[in-house]
Amino acid sequence: MTTAGTGHAEPDRDEKGGIRTALAGLTTRGRSFLAAGVAAAVCSYVLGQSDLLRVGLLLAVLPLVCAAVLYRTRYRVAGSRRLSPARVPAGSEARVHLRMDNVSRLPTGLLMLQDRVPYVLGPRPRFVLDRVEAGGRREVSYRVRSDLRGRYPLGPLQLRLTDPFGMCELTRSFSTYDTLTVIPRVEPLAPVRLSGEAKGYGDGRQRSLALAGEDDVIPRGYRYGDDLRRVHWRSTARYGELMVRREEQPQRARCTVLLDTRGIAFHGAGPDSAFEWAVAGAASVLVHMLERGFSVRLLTDTGNAVPGEGGDGFAGASQGTADAAGLMMDTLAVIDHSDGAGLSRAYDVLRGGNEGLLVAFLGDLDEEQAAVAARMRQRSGGAVAFVLDSDVWAREPSDVPGPLDRSEERLRMLREAGWTAVGVPRGASLDELWRHADRERRGLAAASGEGP
Repeated sequence: MTTAGTGHAEPDRDEKGGIRTALAGLTTRGRSFLAAGVAAAVCSYVLGQSDLLRVGLLLAVLPLVCAAVLYRTRYRVAGSRRLSPARVPAGSEARVHLRMDNVSRLPTGLLMLQDRVPYVLGPRPRFVLDRVEAGGRREVSYRVRSDLRGRYPLGPLQLRLTDPFGMCELTRSFSTYDTLTVIPRVEPLAPVRLSGEAKGYGDGRQRSLALAGEDDVIPRGYRYGDDLRRVHWRSTARYGELMVRREEQPQRARCTVLLDTRGIAFHGAGPDSAFEWAVAGAASVLVHMLERGFSVRLLTDTGNAVPGEGGDGFAGASQGTADAAGLMMDTLAVIDHSDGAGLSRAYDVLRGGNEGLLVAFLGDLDEEQAAVAARMRQRSGGAVAFVLDSDVWAREPSDVPGPLDRSEERLRMLREAGWTAVGVPRGASLDELWRHADRERRGLAAASGEGP
C-alpha cells in the first residue's frame, strides 16, 4: 500500500486573478440569473418601471454575492490517497482510499470530490462530502480495474466548492498523484523437475567446496559448536590455534527467462494476443522459479537483462524474493515490442557461461533465427522453449486446420539441438504446457538411457 503526499487546497490570493476565477466559476444557473437581472434592468429603463429595476438588481446581485462569498471562504483542506495494493495483476481490482482533512478552524460547506483516473481503469469517481467540522476528516474509497497491463497515474485530486444556491462552483486541485502498476497475470505452475537444476542438495541446489581440492581449502578459526571432525590439523599447527575447514557452500541453481519482444514476431494486440500470452508466461515462470529458490533473471531479445549487470546479474540470491519478483514484474508491466529483427543480442549475453536452466518464450522464427535459438542450448544446462506461431493464433478455433505449420519445422530444429520445444496453441494453459514439457523431457531422457 502506498500513500500519496499531502496537498492543500486554498483560494487564490491574487485579487484580479481571483475575481476572474470567481466569475468564471458561475454555473449555468448563476449565469442565467445574471443575464435575467441585466435584461430586467434594461427593460425597466426602457419601460420606466422602477419595480422591475429592483427585481433586476436582485437577480443580478445574487450570483455575484454568492461568487464573492465562495471565493473569500478560506478553506484549508488536506488530501491523501492510499492504494491497496499498489501492484495488481491484470483483470484484478485495486481499491483507492481517499482521505480529506479539514486543517482550518472553520467548518467547510458542501464539498464535491473528484479523482482523475485513466479511462481504462473505469469511470471517473465523484463524491459529495457533507459539512466537515474543524479538525475533522472524511474517508471515501473506489475501485479500479484494468485488463491491460501498464502503469497508470491516479490524480491529481480535485475539490469542487459550491454555494448553497448553486450559483457558483470553484475547483481546487491538489498537486500529488500516485501510480497504479498493473502487472501480467501469473498462473500457478506445477513443481516439475526440469533439466538444468542442480542435484544433491534439496530441490534445485548443489554443494560446492570453497576451492577445488583438499590442499587448497582455506581454513577459518574454530567457533563454538563446530564439528571437531572438520579440524584442519595442518593449518592448526601452522597458526598455533585451532582451525577448521570451511563449510560447503550451498549454490543456488540459476534460471534465465528469455522473452522474445520483436514486433515482427507477433501479430495482433489486446489481452488475448500471442504477445500478451508470452509476457504472462514469462511472469509466471519467473515467480515460480523464485518460489523454488532459484536465482533468476529476465532477458529480452534486445540483450537487456533484469535485474541488470550488477553482481552476477541474477536476482534471488542476495536480495529478498519479493523485491526481486517486484522488480521484474514492474519491467513486464510496461514491456513492449522491440524494433529488433533477430535474437543475436540475447545469444551474446547467454554465451558468456553456464546459465543453468533456460526458459524461452519465442514468437515467429525464420530459419536464421531458429538456428540462433538452437545455439543458445549449448550454453545452458537445460532449455525449454514455448514457441508461438502468429498464424496459429490468428486462426479461429472453428477454422479447419491447414497444412503442416511452419512452426513444426522450427520446433524440430530446436529439438535436434537439445531443446524441449513446445508449440503453443491459441488460448492454451501454461500449466498444461509446463507439465507437457516435463513429460517430453522425461521421455527423451528415458529413450537416451539417462535418469529423470
